[in-house]
Amino acid sequence: MIMTERKISLPAYKLAYAFSFIVILSLIRGIIFSYEIGVAMEAPMAILAMVFCADTYTQEITSKRSEIHRLCSMKRRLSSIGMRMVVQEIALFALSAIGYGMFYVFQHPQSLYKAGQSTESELQMFFIFLVAMVVTLWFWGILSNLLACLFRNMWAGIGCGIALWLVTNSTWGEKVLDNWNLFSYAFRNVMDSQDFGWLYGKVLCLLLCVLMTLLMPKIIKKRG
Repeated sequence: MIMTERKISLPAYKLAYAFSFIVILSLIRGIIFSYEIGVAMEAPMAILAMVFCADTYTQEITSKRSEIHRLCSMKRRLSSIGMRMVVQEIALFALSAIGYGMFYVFQHPQSLYKAGQSTESELQMFFIFLVAMVVTLWFWGILSNLLACLFRNMWAGIGCGIALWLVTNSTWGEKVLDNWNLFSYAFRNVMDSQDFGWLYGKVLCLLLCVLMTLLMPKIIKKRG
């Protein structure tokens, strides 16, 4: 069953455009210092997660398999969607790690740690980036899937998600929401390695993820 869901959720074309996306991002998004890599990647990877995960369930509708899928128990349907989400999120996480390395390969950023201007090593920055990306990818991926299920249209899910993305990933979002911003990692004080106030935003994302997970069965039951 896991292999079947993997084949459905990770067709070759999705992996191809996702990989192309991170290659292009690492080439055209200019940076000077290594601490800028995470800042440069969080918001674009959120968009990729939205597009990547929006069809997790709606592909059953577009492929005209929804009527057959409805014959399965709710537990089986939710298990299927859950497996697809996990598979996709793991793929996105791996691509994020690869993309982080590509910035080093293509742009050779300078290290403040080696220059004695930061107490945060390159490895520490990388691990913090991975932790932040787990939350970011999960939130934006499940959000677009939930909205797509609600409207029974993946483009509606992506569109509504992008509207929230534009609001939070903005100067207004940074000033008003501060550490509670959904992109608090990108807006954190990168020069102060002891400032972990940005974790508030990630905790908020986690709580919203749990809420959306609880809402998913109700929406699928109602919308089919």
